[in-house]
Amino acid sequence: MSTVTHNEASTELAHKALRFLTAGSVDDGKSTLIGRLLFDSRAILADQLDALEKRAAGAPIDLSLLTDGLEAEREQGITIDVAYRYFATKTRKFIIADAPGHEQYTRNMVTAAAGSDAAVVLVDITKIDWKASPVPLLAQTRRHSLLAHLLRVPNIVFAINKLDAIEQDTETAFNNVKASLEAFAEQAGIVNKGVIPVSALRGDNVTTPSANWPWYNGPTLLQVLEQLPPSDERHDGALLHPVQYVTRDSVGEGEASASGTGHQYRAFWGRIAHGAVKAGDEVQIFPSGETAIVAEVRHSALVVDQCEAGQSAGIVLDRQVDISRGDWIHTPGSIKPTANFTATLAWLDTEPAVVGRKYWVRHGNRWVQARITSIDNRLDIHTLEDTDAHELAVNEIGRVQIQTQQPLPVEPYASNRVGGALIVVDPTTNRTSGALLVQAA
Repeated sequence: MSTVTHNEASTELAHKALRFLTAGSVDDGKSTLIGRLLFDSRAILADQLDALEKRAAGAPIDLSLLTDGLEAEREQGITIDVAYRYFATKTRKFIIADAPGHEQYTRNMVTAAAGSDAAVVLVDITKIDWKASPVPLLAQTRRHSLLAHLLRVPNIVFAINKLDAIEQDTETAFNNVKASLEAFAEQAGIVNKGVIPVSALRGDNVTTPSANWPWYNGPTLLQVLEQLPPSDERHDGALLHPVQYVTRDSVGEGEASASGTGHQYRAFWGRIAHGAVKAGDEVQIFPSGETAIVAEVRHSALVVDQCEAGQSAGIVLDRQVDISRGDWIHTPGSIKPTANFTATLAWLDTEPAVVGRKYWVRHGNRWVQARITSIDNRLDIHTLEDTDAHELAVNEIGRVQIQTQQPLPVEPYASNRVGGALIVVDPTTNRTSGALLVQAA
């Protein structure tokens, strides 16, 4: 079996694409910023550019149209759904999620943040009183930053946008807002990777340094993004593998099957939450408790030596075991299933979260019924203090106690984003109502 050194693993990690989202309040310029990144990096197809130029009819191109693809988005001039775009520079590949800023679509922002390595939080300087001391930040700026932090987005960058709209004292305006952002980040425990002055419309400090602000000699936004490491779940320790689907495939001509099942094998596919798996490992199945030996590991339809956290793997066992979607494959004795746990709840539904009501929750790929047994407190996004609460309204964040109908192998979200996250669904409307982040089981 081939081995990978620490240096080789670090090099491989550095070459992974960086997944980042743009966040912040509505009309802060998120779509325009992404359009600027795509335009300056030449990631726009010729026919797209022609269509934008015809639509502009001689006026400056509206770069936000590169991501606002829904008809309703173009009509209202806002982002509604998450739009994903791809681009690359000479040193890095990127996957961008353009998240909506409107409070009504906060659930879409949460969806984008859950799988991101970084968040660029935009601050529209024309919407705030930058002459005040301290500068008051918009509620949605604080909310999106806190949600990204709670969702364990490891790299958060603040971009102060539309400085070109200020005719004078741009340096003072930037420094005042920067001081307020840094104080907020420190109070909230957010690791701030940088505060950058930009003009998404004009292109200042997005991909190239601005000639209009000689007082700033720091990196551009793109330079910061190129240096950020992607998030990486732990590869050592116990295996935790959520089964997403099961395949029954035939062994190809001339290919030997190590599973001992003749010319067919069953592979249990999913993305490994943490740990690694290789042939010969003993594993246990949740919830049945049965054990088996790994006969072979498949990745992209090929038999490989092993797969690690973050990779999609197909695990073939040495014997027939009843496993289906929603089950978990893990190192024997490594999980502690529980039906009661404490969690942070980000509530996203217009109907408030109330104690005692039954909901559906999904953990990995398993659905179970659950209820909120108590709401301990609610987080005040302005003071960052905990306050008493008996319910959680839309876009509010609080600490709750959860009881599930069946035990689940939950883990603290701080240690693993897969094992520690659940979504809450209203059984009546089937709306995604909230996101649960396990604190302690």
